[in-house]
Amino acid sequence: MKSNFSLLSKLLILQYLSVLCLSQDFDFFYFILQWPGAYCDTKQSCCYPKTGKPTADFSIHGLWPNYKDGSWPSNCDPDSVFDKSQVSDLISNMEKNWPSLSCPSSNGMRFWSHEWEKHGTCAESELDQHEYFETALKLKQKANLLKALKDAGIEPDDEFYSLESISDAIKEGTGFTPGIECNKDSAHNSQLYQVYMCVDTSGSDLIECPLLPKSKCGSQIQFPKF
Repeated sequence: MKSNFSLLSKLLILQYLSVLCLSQDFDFFYFILQWPGAYCDTKQSCCYPKTGKPTADFSIHGLWPNYKDGSWPSNCDPDSVFDKSQVSDLISNMEKNWPSLSCPSSNGMRFWSHEWEKHGTCAESELDQHEYFETALKLKQKANLLKALKDAGIEPDDEFYSLESISDAIKEGTGFTPGIECNKDSAHNSQLYQVYMCVDTSGSDLIECPLLPKSKCGSQIQFPKF
């Protein structure tokens, strides 16, 4: 009788923990866009996708579930692998707006697979695989960072702009304060590399960030040509 009770207790605890894991999803998304000109300098080299050189625009890096304490979940569902057939209607859009610049040159599948399996699987309570990629594509259009910067006279022309003016321009264009990540090129210039925007757990709306990644940018940063 005692052993049965003990077994039942263990099963109930396991069931509770599994529910707890499902309910403790995440608090918000980081939506990360990267500037390809800086990526190529950051890595010292880059390889254009098999579809050719991407357009000179910010491209999607990822849509990452995050917690307000600064931690994040990852690789939440080992059984859920990237399935190209589930996003077949989005592929051409993803090739344009979510290209891989890593070497060797690729068709993006490895990059998208990594993003889904590491980050997307941790948002499955909100977004299935098709919704996850479609949501990121819609968010890029909504943010429209390049337009926000150009409207403020900030162009990808190898010139230097103040970090404050870049942040202000993005806030003016999107309504929300961005996180700015920089890299250093071979000449040790601080460059505009990635922009972090925050998104609610449904993936629908940009929000003010509960916390922003620490910036390692100089006060003047270069917006490199691409």
